[in-house]
Amino acid sequence: MPAILAAHSHGSKVYTAALRVLQSCFTEPILVSDQLVIAGRAFSSRLIVGTGKYRSFPEMARAHAASGADMVTVAVRRVNLTDKSKESLLDYIPRDKMFILPNTAACYTADEAIRTARLGREVGLSNWVKLEVIGDQQTLYPDTEQLIEATRVLVKEGFVVLPYTNDDLIAARKLIDAGASAIMPLAAPIGSGLGVQNPAALRILRERITEVPMIVDAGVGTASDAAVAMELGADGILMNTAIAEAADAVLMAEAMRDATLAGRKAFLAGRMPKRRYASASSPLTGVVR
Repeated sequence: MPAILAAHSHGSKVYTAALRVLQSCFTEPILVSDQLVIAGRAFSSRLIVGTGKYRSFPEMARAHAASGADMVTVAVRRVNLTDKSKESLLDYIPRDKMFILPNTAACYTADEAIRTARLGREVGLSNWVKLEVIGDQQTLYPDTEQLIEATRVLVKEGFVVLPYTNDDLIAARKLIDAGASAIMPLAAPIGSGLGVQNPAALRILRERITEVPMIVDAGVGTASDAAVAMELGADGILMNTAIAEAADAVLMAEAMRDATLAGRKAFLAGRMPKRRYASASSPLTGVVR
């Protein structure tokens, strides 16, 4: 009997080992090389996170780590860049693990945004910029005309520009013509948590914009919103409030990480067609009667 049990145990171990090999062959490699590439730089995560509204800097750092993101956006005008004696959120961002993307939040003119981007570069943050030029204080919708002008100027000065824009194809085209390295259409107003409000517009952008990445920015509220945005074909997604204002920011960061990856896999897999009527899961052909 002991010999039989030993043989059974050995067989189980061999089976388990073989199963693990098969699982690694058929699951992990599928997305190993599926990186987000912007202006020639590759990122392993398609989730980009922010730094505002957290209850503390340590909580922010834990949420960033849980999100798996390797790019984080920082508001140049809201960070301590000069007084080294005071605590700064930059102290909680591991520069060897996370790429800092300065942004021009709270800028309402092209000139303001241009000066802010230059400041971010001068203090050593980056020559990349998430460009925001706000046109309305209540909705925080972008001022497209000012945004295009600022993009044109900053690109000429050597910046890698990622403009926050509306979900308008024409605006996106003009931004690309101005030299934008990606377009970042909103899903809903900044900080609203409403989720994707105009999926048809994002689908059109996905179909028509292929030369640069499309990164959905603003409006995500929970993990299902992130999955929907990625299933629509977004190359990436940027969020801040949805994680920072969650009751458990770290757990929500994990959820957003998983949802972003799930949505991307679903997009690559290709969903089944929607049908008006039922379609039996087991076909009638060959049924014993």
